[in-house]
Parts: sequence; structure tokens; C-alpha cells
Amino acid sequence: METTDAFRGLECIDCGAAFDAEDATHECPDCGGILDPAYEYGAIDLDRDSIESRSFDSLWRYEELLPFTRQSAVTMDEGATPLVECEKLAEELGVGRVLVKDEGRNPTGTFKDRGQTVAVTAATQHGADTVALASAGNAGQAGAAYAGRADLDSEVFVPSRSSFTNKAMINVHGGEMNVVGGRIDDAGAAFEEALVENDEWYSLQTFSTPYRHEGKKTMFYEIVEQLEWAVPDAIVYPTGGGVGLVGMYKAAQEFERLGITDELPKLYAAQADGCAPIVEAFEAGRNEHDPVEHPDTICGGIEIPDPGASPWILEALRETDGGAVATDDDDILEAAIAVAKGEGLEMAPTCAAAASGAWELAENGEFDGDETIVILNTGTGNKEADVLRSHLMGHGI
Repeated sequence: METTDAFRGLECIDCGAAFDAEDATHECPDCGGILDPAYEYGAIDLDRDSIESRSFDSLWRYEELLPFTRQSAVTMDEGATPLVECEKLAEELGVGRVLVKDEGRNPTGTFKDRGQTVAVTAATQHGADTVALASAGNAGQAGAAYAGRADLDSEVFVPSRSSFTNKAMINVHGGEMNVVGGRIDDAGAAFEEALVENDEWYSLQTFSTPYRHEGKKTMFYEIVEQLEWAVPDAIVYPTGGGVGLVGMYKAAQEFERLGITDELPKLYAAQADGCAPIVEAFEAGRNEHDPVEHPDTICGGIEIPDPGASPWILEALRETDGGAVATDDDDILEAAIAVAKGEGLEMAPTCAAAASGAWELAENGEFDGDETIVILNTGTGNKEADVLRSHLMGHGI
């Protein structure tokens, strides 16, 4: 494998066992827990000046803190997305600054590209021929795109409610699309059943592969650099499986450990009322969620009733003195429209949960008034423009 110098393998976040990355590819062989890439941080020579000297062109500019070399990466120059100042939002929220990290500028229109560039690179390093995953839509589109670039076949299982754009582009990128009636859990069950029958498939499933959260952690690196090395007071993130949230939590710890920053941002998980297992667990003081029996939200990307990494997500919220917030679908859709009308930025419904959540946090007095708040827009609004326009017309906005 073409790995970076400081990468020393994989560690299980549950039992602590360590494994060689050539041998362990997915869940922990000992306990089935989540594997996390580990590094010898003392061997990493990285500071603000060395990072600033590089072109701001791709997440792979942070190569020393990633498992694989940039030369070996399956990449389309993902990452390096803008951090957009939103003065109107800051005034409405009553804080010093609001900035939106606009992940809709990625190659397939969402932050899923950050995870898939690293995960598909791992697949090529392990000699895979076919990659596979279940997805609400965006991760499947990204997986098919990066598989195509790597000359791999892809099998993608999506629920029937997945957007037309996602379904179309999975096929356009050469993926084999398997549409399953129902919701993401049903697509996940069909994927797991198919995986048993096709043991040669290489899973790109969230937290099954150790590498998707590793790609998404680079959002934090970029945010801090774009703020001229100031850590924002808070980051509000639309949370389903929480891959990006735990990735940014890890990244914040890494930068602090390397002396690049000296504090952690408050991390906030934003969910929809109709599927808020993280919010419920956080408010109840639990260390793990209870699955949502009947999830019901229009925000399909965060409608994850049984997030497998909830202990890690809850740790991230508590250790950063952050929190969790849920808002209803109408508020989320209205937030997407308000951001589009007022700031020009296009947020998909799922992503707008972060904007709606930030408004709710502000109304609840969570902020003092002078903070710098970053809202993660994890995907472009044109993925589900029909949903946004239907809400607009239905409410006479």
C-alpha cells in the first residue's frame, strides 16, 4: 500500500486493538467495532507556514494527516470549498459572524466526495474490483463517480425516495443502481443481504470502511485555515450518521496536538424532529442513542434512525461543550429558502437542518452575541430543488 510516512495503521475505537491497514479493511476483526486511522504525530512536520505555502486546491494538500499519498489518490480535486461570510445571517442570529462552509462546490455537489476519495483510494490499494454501499442518495452518487474514475464497478442500494438527480447520476457514472422500497434502513438491509452473497464486493458503507470520516475531517482543517488560524466558536452540522462531525472532532484534536491551534470549537448536531436520536440521547444524558422506531422527515440524508457511531458523536458534543438541536421540517425548508433569498447560497433540505438548528440555538440563548459561527452546508440545493420550490409555492412565500 502507498501510505504516508506517519500513518501506522488502524485502531478500534471500541476495544483499542491495533491492526495493519493491509490486513484489516473494514470493521474490527476482534469486536466488530469502528476502525479509525492512526498516526505517529511526532513524525509529522506540519505547521501553519508549511500549509500556507501550498496551493489551496484539494483536501489532499493535508497529505501528512491522511492515510494515503496524494500521488496514489483517486481524486477529482475535491475539497478546498469556500467559507462564505453571511452578514445578514449574523445579524439575524445576533452573533458576531456567521460563515457557511459551502460543500455544494464539490465535484458531485456534496461533501460525500471528501469521504469517497479516501475510501475508494483504499479500495484500489486493497485490489478491489467492485465497490458497494447503501445510501440515501448523495454518497451513492459520489461512490459511483469515484469508482468510475478508478475503473471499478459499483453497486449502489438506494431507497425509492432518493432524489431523481442522485438516481440518474449513479447510472450516468456507470453504477449499478438497486432501488429498494421504503427508507434508508430498507436499502441498508438489502445491501447487507447482497454483500453476504457477493463477498468479493468492497464495502464503502459508513463506518464499515475506516476511511470516509477520515476524508471528511479535512473540512475542519480548511475552516481554520480560511479563518486565518482562528478556531470558530461553534460549528453547526446536519447530523444523520455523524461521519463529518466525528471527523471534524478528530481533526480539531489533531491540529491542537500538533500545535497549529490551541482550542476546540463547540460542535452542535442539528437534526430533524422526525428523526432525532442524537438529540434525544444528548438531552437525556445517555452515552448511546435509542433507535427511532418510526422516523418521519423530508430530510432523507439525515433520516438515520439507528446511527452506529452515536457514542462517538455524543462524546464529540460533550467534550467540546457543544450540544444538539432538532427542528421541524417546515422550519428546515424555510431556513433553506431564507438562506437562498438572503445570501444567495443554495442548501439542500437535509443540509438546511444546520441553518435551522443555528436559528433555534440563537433563539434559545445558546450564543452570547459576539461568536463566530460556522454552518456546514453539506450539499447543493439543486439536488432537491423540486422539494424546495414545492414548499415555496405551498406556503406562498
